[in-house]
Amino acid sequence: MASAATTSAQPPILEKYALPELPSVAAADPHRNVLDAARLSVAKIVSEAWGVDADKVFMGVDTGKKGADLAIAIPRFVKGKPDEAAKKVLDAFKPSSLVASATQDGAFLLFALDREGFAYHLLRTISHATKAAEENPESKTAAYGTTEEGKGKHMLIDFSSPNIAKPFHAGHLRSTIIGAVISNLHEAMGWKVTRLNYLGDWGTQYGLLSVGFDRYGSEEELVKDPIQHLFQVYVKINQERAAETERFNAGEITDADSTIHAAAKRVFKDMEDGEPKAIAQWARFRDLSIEKLKETYKKLNIDFDVYWGESQVKPESMQRAIDVCVEKGLTCEDRGALLVDLVRFKMDKAIIRKADGTTIYLTRDLGGLHDKWNKYKFDKHIYVVQAAQSLHFRQLFKTVELMGEEAAGKLEHISFGLVHGMSTRKGTVVFLDDILEEAKETMHEQMKSNEAKYAQIEDPETTSQIIGTTAVKIQDLMGKRVNDYNFDMKRCTSFEGDFGPFIQYSHVRLCSVQRKNPNVVVPSAVEEVDLSILNEPKIHDILFHLALYPQTVRNAFNQSEPSGLVHWCFRLSHLVGSAWETIKVSGAPEEAAKARLFLFVQTRAVLASAMRLLSLTPIEHM
Repeated sequence: MASAATTSAQPPILEKYALPELPSVAAADPHRNVLDAARLSVAKIVSEAWGVDADKVFMGVDTGKKGADLAIAIPRFVKGKPDEAAKKVLDAFKPSSLVASATQDGAFLLFALDREGFAYHLLRTISHATKAAEENPESKTAAYGTTEEGKGKHMLIDFSSPNIAKPFHAGHLRSTIIGAVISNLHEAMGWKVTRLNYLGDWGTQYGLLSVGFDRYGSEEELVKDPIQHLFQVYVKINQERAAETERFNAGEITDADSTIHAAAKRVFKDMEDGEPKAIAQWARFRDLSIEKLKETYKKLNIDFDVYWGESQVKPESMQRAIDVCVEKGLTCEDRGALLVDLVRFKMDKAIIRKADGTTIYLTRDLGGLHDKWNKYKFDKHIYVVQAAQSLHFRQLFKTVELMGEEAAGKLEHISFGLVHGMSTRKGTVVFLDDILEEAKETMHEQMKSNEAKYAQIEDPETTSQIIGTTAVKIQDLMGKRVNDYNFDMKRCTSFEGDFGPFIQYSHVRLCSVQRKNPNVVVPSAVEEVDLSILNEPKIHDILFHLALYPQTVRNAFNQSEPSGLVHWCFRLSHLVGSAWETIKVSGAPEEAAKARLFLFVQTRAVLASAMRLLSLTPIEHM
C-alpha cells in the first residue's frame, strides 16, 4: 500500500492516491488490510469531531451495514440527538483517496469509499502480496490476507488420530479436515505449527486384535490392505467374544480365564510389560497401518510432521503423572483402581490406573503431555476431537492445572459435531477410501460429458480425484463445526449450488480468462491500469468482497471456525459469476481489457489462497 507521506518527487499516480494521515490503532493493520485503512480514515475524522478515542471508534466502524460501504451507529458513542453529532462530523469531513463522501441516515453515519482510490490501494496490496508469495513459495505469511503477528510462537496441534486397526471413520475425517484448516490458519497468522497425528495404537483392544489375528489372520491380506483386514479380524473376534460372554453369563462357561476377554487382557499385559512376541506383532500392525493411512492423507492433500501414539508415551512419564497426582492429594482408590477425584469441579472421578495396574487414556494423555512439553515447549496445544470427548479433555486440563504443570493454560480442545449417514451407493460403509473413490468416479463421469473440455485436461484421473475430495471437504466445512450434519453423496457430485465443485469451477473460470485472451497483456503492476475503467457496480462488489478477505481469515483464526472462509469463497464465486456476462475481456477496448484482466487475475490469486487455507488444491481445467 502507498505510504501516507508524499513528496513532490513522487510519481503523479502516488500523489493522486496518497493516503491521508492515519491514527495508530493496535487492532488495525492498514498495510495489509485496505478496509482497515479506510476504517482508520473514518475513525480519525469521527474521533476528532466527537472527542472519542480513535481505537474505540475504529471498532465501531462497520462494513456493509445499511447498504453503505462503511457505517457508524451514532448512539454507540454520543448521547443525545444524533443530528447534532452527525453535523459535527459532516462539517469536518474531507474526501480522501479512500473515503469519498459522508451522509447521515437517522442514527447512522454512512461513508462511501472512493472507488478509484480504493481499487488502487486494494489491487496494489493484493498484487504485491501475490508476487511476494510467488517469489518465496515457502513463506506462509507473504500471501494477501496473512500477517506475521504470531511470529515466534509455536502451536502443536493433535488431529485426525485414527485407530490403527479400524477404518478411517467419519469422526476422524472431520478431525482431519478441521485440524488441517486450523493449522493453515495459524501459519497464515505467522505461527510455527507442528502437526501431530496421535494414533490410537494401544490398549486392551489390541490384545483382542492379537488374539483374533492368531485365529483369523491372513499374512497375504494383511500386506495387501492392513486396515481393512485387521478391521475384519477385529469384527470377527468381537462377535465371538460377545457370543462367549452370553454363554459365560448363562453359566455354560465357568472358567473365566479361558475366555477371549481374559486372553486379550493377558496379551495387553504382555504388551505393557514389553514381552517381545506381543510387541513385535503389535508393531507390525502399527507400521503397516501407518503406511496405508499415509495413502489416504495424500488423497486428502494433508500432511503430518509427526506420527505419534499412545504406545510411545514413556512409561516413566505416566508413572510420574500418577506420582504427582498422589503427592498433590488429588487421588482416591476404588476396588483397586486409582482415580483422580474431580467431583468438586463437577467432573466426576477419572481413572488413571486400573486395578490390574495397566494404564488408561487419561494416564497416557498426562504422560504424553509431559513428553510433548519437554520436546516442543509450545505456546499453544490444540486437540481437535469430537464433542463427545469434551468431559475427558475437561478432566485432562483440570488435572494438569492441579498438578501444577507448565503446560497448564496453554491447552485447548476444539470440538465438532457428528456426521450422520456417511455411506456410498454400495451400502452403509464408513470407509473413507470408498467415499473418496465414489466421489472421484462420479466427477470423472461428469467431466466426460463435455468432450471438448475433457480433451484439454492432461490428467483426468487426478483432476477428478481433486474435485471429489474438494466436494467431501466442503460439505463438512460449510456448516458450523460444532453442529452435526447429514452426509449426502449427491452434494459431493453436484456442480449446481453451493457445493465444493462450484468453488473449483469458479477458479477454473478465472484461469480461463487469461487463456482465452492471449493477446491481452496482463499489466505487471496496478500503476499500468486505467482504474477509472473499473467503475461498474459489479466490479466494486467484487473488490469490496476481496477487501473483506483479511478480516475473514482473522475471524476464522480467532474462532477456529472454517465455515466463514467457505462462505466467503461461495460469495466471491457468485459475484464473479454475476459479472461474467457483462465485465468481459474478450472484445473489449484495449485499456478496458487490460484493466479487467488484471482484476480477474488478482481475484483468482485470492480465491486460490483461500482454497489452499481450506486444504484444497486449486485446479486450472475441469
